[in-house]
Amino acid sequence: MLTELSVENFKAWKKIDKMRLAPITGLFGTNSSGKSSILQFLLMLKQTAEADDRKLVLDFGDEDSKANLGSFKDVIYNHNESFSLTFGFKWKLLENLTLEDSLSGKKLGPAREMCFKSEICFNDNRLCVKKMRYELEGGHFELSSNLDGLLEYKLKSSGLTCVRKKQRALPSPIKFYGFPDQVNTYYQNAEFLTDLQLELVNMLKEVRYLGPLREFPKRHYTSKGTTPSDLGPKGEFVVDAILASRDRGKDISPGPRMRKQTLEERIAHWLKELGLIHSFNVKPIADGSSLYEVKVKRRPRSSEVLITDVGFGVSQILPVLVLCYYVPEGSTILLEQPEIHLHPSVQMGLADVFIDVAKNRKVQIILESHSEHLLNRLQRRLADESVSKDDVALYFCDTGTTGSRLDPLDIDMYGTIRNWPTDFFGDQFGEVAAREEEQLRRQMQGGE
Repeated sequence: MLTELSVENFKAWKKIDKMRLAPITGLFGTNSSGKSSILQFLLMLKQTAEADDRKLVLDFGDEDSKANLGSFKDVIYNHNESFSLTFGFKWKLLENLTLEDSLSGKKLGPAREMCFKSEICFNDNRLCVKKMRYELEGGHFELSSNLDGLLEYKLKSSGLTCVRKKQRALPSPIKFYGFPDQVNTYYQNAEFLTDLQLELVNMLKEVRYLGPLREFPKRHYTSKGTTPSDLGPKGEFVVDAILASRDRGKDISPGPRMRKQTLEERIAHWLKELGLIHSFNVKPIADGSSLYEVKVKRRPRSSEVLITDVGFGVSQILPVLVLCYYVPEGSTILLEQPEIHLHPSVQMGLADVFIDVAKNRKVQIILESHSEHLLNRLQRRLADESVSKDDVALYFCDTGTTGSRLDPLDIDMYGTIRNWPTDFFGDQFGEVAAREEEQLRRQMQGGE
């Protein structure tokens, strides 16, 4: 789980300094205030780690990518290529990590949290890693350029010592995070460096994303018989994920000392709890067919109908629910406007879904939203102690004179926001006052 994020010179953000990331992190604010850019930044790192090209410093994506960001000039603050893109993040490891010096037997750890920092610049018409650094309690390991040309690198370490065997400079890192293969040839006792970058790759691998524009419901879905790693940015693999989950059986815990459920049972529970439908069922149109249909019941005694024949909101919330319970425990989910096309009461219920998966599945939710109803429910759950302040981090994003600004919302023990921004969700009182003034004006003119 990600616990902290710092970024300098990314898109509208001049600087984000040590942003706390909690099991549930919410980004609210105006349009074009930089909310989505924070998610895009994490997606860029993820797709870079998954790219086949090891020489690719950062993968800015293309039309088929989850994050299509163009080029370095497009993402750097003010489009000024002389700026460096600097970032760092901390995350909790799923298991304790211990590094060992094979020469002396000295150990570093066990550590449960790691930190990574990097500085990327544009030099001689190419993207370069100026510096990268791994940190864990008691030690750090840094690869940095020692020449203006940024073609040669030197390794520095503390906590455990990497003994230099050959007086040669190291070549460029692998992507933005990887020690070059020559590090084991040029330095003695450097094998443990691979463990550090593997932890980073594994963390980014468990980041999943669902965009705001989900697919329209279909009368029939074609199953490829695969086990997708996620649902796709539009939730296009939702039926494949549901079918793949059947092999897992009852592996989802609704809470302590409660009977485990299948993914379909848990989804059915929430669709009913949210007041959308009574039940749903995914089944082939005929025995042995690869075509499936999603049938639902509006009420207990209703006939089953296709998902295309009920409210549009059901098809839009289904990928959100499935993703939350399909991904492995310990994953991080990035959600853009999960409330889109949903009734206000369902938007409120989404907050309870996120609390459930954060508490019972240890799945981290990082969302950007315009929903006052979702925020109100989170405030209520903080007040009734269903969730603690340590488990929730809420922010208001706004534009300033030097780029976007990130303001943590100060919420007290009763769920009240003490630093409520002006016109956070519009000027509601102003609207009421203006309406009443118009009513009075028309009455004075003799209107009804």
